[in-house]
Amino acid sequence: MQVADNSNNIKFLEKIFKLSENNTNVKTEIIAGITTFMTMAYILVVNADILGSTGMDKSAVFAVTAISAFIGCMAMGLLANYPIALAPGMGLNAFFAYTVVLSMGYTWQFALCAVLIEGIIFIILTATNIREKILNCIPSVLKYAVTAGIGLFITLVGLSNSGIVVHGDTILQLGNVHDPLVLLTILGLIIASVLIAKNVKGAFLLGMVIISVIGMVAGLVELPKAIISSSIPSIKPVFLQALTVPMNQIISFDMVVVVFTFLFVDLFDTVGCLVGVASKGNMLDEEGNLPNAKNALFADAIATTAGALLGTSTVTSYVESASGISEGGRTGLTAVTTGVLFLLSLFFAPIFVSIPTQATAPVLIIVGVMMASSLTKIDFNDFTNAIPAFLTFAMMPLAYSIADGIIFGIISFTILKFATNRKEEVNISLIILSILFICKFVFLK
Repeated sequence: MQVADNSNNIKFLEKIFKLSENNTNVKTEIIAGITTFMTMAYILVVNADILGSTGMDKSAVFAVTAISAFIGCMAMGLLANYPIALAPGMGLNAFFAYTVVLSMGYTWQFALCAVLIEGIIFIILTATNIREKILNCIPSVLKYAVTAGIGLFITLVGLSNSGIVVHGDTILQLGNVHDPLVLLTILGLIIASVLIAKNVKGAFLLGMVIISVIGMVAGLVELPKAIISSSIPSIKPVFLQALTVPMNQIISFDMVVVVFTFLFVDLFDTVGCLVGVASKGNMLDEEGNLPNAKNALFADAIATTAGALLGTSTVTSYVESASGISEGGRTGLTAVTTGVLFLLSLFFAPIFVSIPTQATAPVLIIVGVMMASSLTKIDFNDFTNAIPAFLTFAMMPLAYSIADGIIFGIISFTILKFATNRKEEVNISLIILSILFICKFVFLK
């Protein structure tokens, strides 16, 4: 009887996620989802810390972060059937807290309202196919560069988070390699590299577990104080607070500026993430476009809107999804698995929060290696392609912004093609985007 039930469950999942069609299976997808979650779990604590600096209740933000990630992942998995996870985005949460609230002096309720407006606008732009057209207008050469740039970006995140690379007398320098935590990260990098080289299934997940255990046994990483949380934090302190903002603030010029900034950064972070991660998983079609992109963008817009109502900053697609894709994740079952784990984190917070940076950093570094392979598809002999591609993948880690990398790439691509009488390679969408980007640099700081 149990065998029959398992068979029916597998058939049900097959029907929803088209596993065979995507050359995958339930086990692979679940392992991929767990791996993605473990590389993203840091957001539960980090988002609460960042938004907490505005006066928001940290426990409530922790809970809302988990719930909004669950909603985003479920939307992406079920609507678009892509293995891409969502959660409140890094960078956007910093802008929310440190610029809108602490610098501009607005309340965190004002910032939440701006995110809500952003989400509604994104739903409209997605319904009218504008976001999808922006996604598909990017030339293939820049899409390859975006993939490599995201790889370099998350490698830098892994190196800096673990202390292998730090700020110093130069812009960046080697960290203290005698630090036990740095050594633990390097050991994790060695273990994960060997497992990957040996084609061990679940190499990333296994590597993270090994390093977490070593760190705890050696006393370098704090042991979880409990297995199960005694209570789930209430979201009441932040829930629906976006709707409490006075109308005179909603229709203000400052609100326009804040919403535009959220829109701009999220739009191109999402575009870059979807293109780069999808390219890594060979999910782009023959023309280099993302099939079913509209539903993926809808999932992103829905998650942002729901997150704002719940009480968190912009929910967006995560580049760490590449870690799950590297483990073989190819369908929405990967994203759904990640989402379920985010929801479960409300009950098992002590365990998930105890996953150390030293365990996740090696994964991010190696995923960067894998994504950098897209550079081999770029023709570096054609400088009208090579220069925009280089600026795209170089600016992402150097400017610490996926969006800025795309901006430099598109502007330089358009200018070089026109300057060399190859304007037929530039579509009208690229021209419009280039003009808008240049205006951004001229009129906005």
